[in-house]
Formats: sequence, C-alpha cells, structure tokens
Amino acid sequence: MTTVIVALGGSLLRPEIEERHTWLEGLVSIIRDRVSMDDRIGIVVGGGAPAREGIELARALISDESHLDKIGIAATRLNATIVREALSDSGIPVSGTIPKSIDEAVLLLEKRQVVVMGGTNPGHTTDAVAIRFAISSNAERCIIATNVPKVFDEDPKKNPTARSYDFLTHRQLLEIVGTSVHSKAGDSQVVDPIGAQEAHDCEMPLNILDGRKIELIKEAIIGGDFKGTKIGVSKS
Repeated sequence: MTTVIVALGGSLLRPEIEERHTWLEGLVSIIRDRVSMDDRIGIVVGGGAPAREGIELARALISDESHLDKIGIAATRLNATIVREALSDSGIPVSGTIPKSIDEAVLLLEKRQVVVMGGTNPGHTTDAVAIRFAISSNAERCIIATNVPKVFDEDPKKNPTARSYDFLTHRQLLEIVGTSVHSKAGDSQVVDPIGAQEAHDCEMPLNILDGRKIELIKEAIIGGDFKGTKIGVSKS
C-alpha cells in the first residue's frame, strides 16, 4: 500500500485547458485504478483563476491580505467539491466531506482511501497544504501538478532561454523559489516557498510536473519515470 498526496493546480479545471472533461475522466480513472491496488490518495485542489479574479475584485475594498486569502480558500473548496463529486459518482471510496484542516484530512485518510480538500488557513497556499498533508500522513511523496512542465531557474514566459531541471535538491529549489514568507493573496509560483521550506525540513520528496498531461500524474503516483522535476535529498 502506497500513500501519495497530489496537489492539483486550479488552472487544470479551467475552460482554457483543452479537453478538460476528458482530463477529469482520466483523473477519475487513475484514482480508481490506484484504489484497486489499495493505495491511499490525498488530493488538494487549488483555486486558479476564480480565486485570483475574486481576490482582485475585492482588493479595492479590502486591504487585509488574510481576508483576501479567505476568498481564495473558498474558490479552492469549490474546485475540490467538483473533483470529490466526480470521484464519488464513479463509486470511488472518497471522504464525504471537504476537510478544513490537515489534522481532519489525515484522520479521514485513515478511514477512506481517497480524501479531497482545498485550502485551510490564510497565508497557506494549496501547495503548502499538500506538502503538510504529505508529511503528516507519512506519504511516500507529494506530487505538484501544475501548468508548467518542470522547474525553471527563471519564468520561461519572461525568459525563453530559462534553464529547466530534471532533478533538484530541496536546497536548490529554495534558492529558485525564494523566501518562505507569504506576501500577497493570489500570488502563484511553480512551488510555494513556504511548502518548499517544509519539504526541505522534513525531507519530503516532491514531484513537479505538467498536470495538463494526465499520464504524467499517473506515472508519478505509481512511482514511474515521469517527465518533470524530482526534488529530493540526492539523485539516489
């Protein structure tokens, strides 16, 4: 039995993602297969564009970043509900509620093979939530499924010659993503710095990949040779 936590970027549920219905069907199929192998899967879903749009709408009226974060958290829980209901309707043994804390999620994962959740507290991105969930549940690894293929040393949208990496140590990742201080609601990086720091401290392996390609998520869950970036203590 393997325990894996998967962070799904909210952008993966947006209309801009080609064949998103097929993508969701593929996700359901993957989880069903892993459940049949007695794996336990935790899924943490991000807010994506709905979170950012809601935050920007309210920013003119609200200056407290923690209050703006609550808007983003609401969007993550909506997206988590979409995924949870899709899994449940397919007969997958998923938790009946969307947990509001890591402790609650860990307890639910002991009773059900699949738990789906969104954000928890202001200042904690869903990347950080997923990594903490992985640490607290003694997972083998945490998968960060986003909308970029690998970790780059610079934003590839701004610098087409940015270098990508197949493997990084936790320390090297921290050098790229920067300080582990939450500064602004709605900000997004390939990996949240707060979560990256906690993964470093607890030596939690991270797999970072392009979640738009559903087969990569499958390969990472089963421990295969996916195309992306592996974060660990050493290449061995």
